[in-house]
Amino acid sequence: MNVGILNASGCLDALTAPDVARELDAFVTKTITPLPREGNPTPRIAETDFGMLNSIGLQGPGIDAFLADVLPALAALGRPIWVSVGGFSADDFAGICEQLGERHDVATIELNLSCPNVEEAPESSAEIVAACRATTAKPVYAKLSPANSDLAEAARAVVAAGADGLSLVNTIRGLALDSATLQPKLARAVGGYSGPALKPIALACVHLCAQAVDVPIVGMGGVRSGLDALELVAVGASAVALGTVLFADPGAPARIRGELGAEASARGFPQPGDARGIARVPIEKTVELQGL
Repeated sequence: MNVGILNASGCLDALTAPDVARELDAFVTKTITPLPREGNPTPRIAETDFGMLNSIGLQGPGIDAFLADVLPALAALGRPIWVSVGGFSADDFAGICEQLGERHDVATIELNLSCPNVEEAPESSAEIVAACRATTAKPVYAKLSPANSDLAEAARAVVAAGADGLSLVNTIRGLALDSATLQPKLARAVGGYSGPALKPIALACVHLCAQAVDVPIVGMGGVRSGLDALELVAVGASAVALGTVLFADPGAPARIRGELGAEASARGFPQPGDARGIARVPIEKTVELQGL
């Protein structure tokens, strides 16, 4: 069983780097909102010792310009297109999903339910998923936050509302200071933290949700190597997305795909997907261990 390799939303400009995008099994767009957005003030990206902070703020052209100008160009790359959808109400999400549902060049919709850099919709994630499910028959994935106080219950709720899969995890809020001035490096102070330090959190979240629901999971967070990808598969992911690594290593998709196969073979698995779920510890045992 093969393991699909995607990009994490917002971590690759496919039209600027089409050769990189073609190395993926599917391309995930930046998050699209109903209206154009300039995003947050700069500086909005900052490096840290073990990752990166971003506070882009869902900058984008809006759904109408996206459908007219961007999507046709992306479709020409010859890869399935996953469109990341954002908004500030359930109606925002549902309205975009309805428009996307009419497009043959959209393979899957990913609902960005957990962006740490903008205000959240007042409705629950499950309510947003239900509203979107009512407007489209396309596959819908819910992207959830690692900061959720009960992630397993959130996963069950969005799946019950109609989500076909999960994307785990989005970035988690973080802050970095300039060592000389002791002032925040980002204009808005706090941003979404990604990179190597996120991997143990992502592993825990995928491990938990893979036992809570029976749907495909795209695992992401700190993947830099084929072994990182295989570990996400081992805890229950059926596909893996690359994020921060793409900023420094455009060749990462091809490299990690090769490493993933080699790492799986070295452990006796004919295909990487054959290792799916082998690292699962039953939730009941996990809870018991946490109480020690």
